[in-house]
Amino acid sequence: MPTASTRPSAATQAAVARAGGDLGAAAVREMETHLAWFRGLSAEDRSWVGLVAQAGITSFLEWFGGDQDRPAVIADVFGTAPRELTRSISLAQTLDLIRTVIGVVERDIAGLAVPGEEDSARAAVLRYSREVAFAAAEVYAEAAEARGAWDARLESLVVDAVIRGEADDSMQSRAAALGWGAVTAVAVVVGSTPQGATGHVMGELHRTARRVGSELLVAIHGPRVVCIGGSVADPMALATALDPHLGEGPLVVGPTVPHLFAAGRSARAAISGHQAAPAWPAVPRPVASDDLLAERALIGDGPARNALSARIVRPLAEASGGSLLETAAAWLDGGLGVEGTARALIVHPNTVRYRLAGIEKATGYDLTDPHDAQTVRIALAMHRLGPVIRATSR
Repeated sequence: MPTASTRPSAATQAAVARAGGDLGAAAVREMETHLAWFRGLSAEDRSWVGLVAQAGITSFLEWFGGDQDRPAVIADVFGTAPRELTRSISLAQTLDLIRTVIGVVERDIAGLAVPGEEDSARAAVLRYSREVAFAAAEVYAEAAEARGAWDARLESLVVDAVIRGEADDSMQSRAAALGWGAVTAVAVVVGSTPQGATGHVMGELHRTARRVGSELLVAIHGPRVVCIGGSVADPMALATALDPHLGEGPLVVGPTVPHLFAAGRSARAAISGHQAAPAWPAVPRPVASDDLLAERALIGDGPARNALSARIVRPLAEASGGSLLETAAAWLDGGLGVEGTARALIVHPNTVRYRLAGIEKATGYDLTDPHDAQTVRIALAMHRLGPVIRATSR
């Protein structure tokens, strides 16, 4: 608490007040001389910064010439400039501005004070500069908080549009606002929502993605967390990095697509895989949605059923005159092993072994692996049922 002896005399207050305009002009000249970022601003932004500097000096003069026992009122220092100015100059640059203005005032105020009051005048400048610095931090914190809340809403809208397959102009503009206008190599990762509070989850997922060099859009949809990764070199590596921040249960990775506007296919595959994964008790974590084609087909996923036909049934039917398809059916349906399948087909056991290798080469599925065999078995069953007949509404 200052005492009467530390308060400036009326003569000092008057001298400082008369010099207010000169101090503001000197501060602007100092910024033009020493702050390269200030010279690089547009004329409009330089004008706003100059007004902020002058407002700070004016507010200081009112406080300096009044009752210094009350807190400095600095709410109007930054109120002269639009909030958008926080996008033009950074917090560090704002602190440069404060440091420059305070330096000018501190340098000149000693010469304005009457003899014996120089130290108290400098002390007043330092006290006021502390309040202005805190005010600047508060302005930027509020702007960052508002921008973060707005970005989170935009992010959720973009993720929802991707899931629904609504790649329209509104999604494009929202994605561009989030910096996703030119992002390529996109893959969707779907995991379970963690137990308890989830407010921190999105921030942790974003930070983790940045550490591995990827962009990320996140939305929590009830029991699922949908993560859209961009600039993804290895989708499984991204999923592994995100894994610790997601809940227990399946972690499914959709196929990589060229850009965000094709990400609906990856999202639908990953969400379908997350729903169907419990049908595979030993499902890996993470797992590619393409490794869950059979389970997805069981829950009515049409694209998965079509993929089974295209990747398994068709290549087997077209290879070796259909003998591979016949061998796969006999192997899976009979469960008789090499010798039993050879007897059923009336061929040599080595022929069965040769055909099993051919089946793996043609489809990528090894019938001696339990899950691969299950996938091929379901593909053949779906083939026997024939194409899906969709009911038409009347």
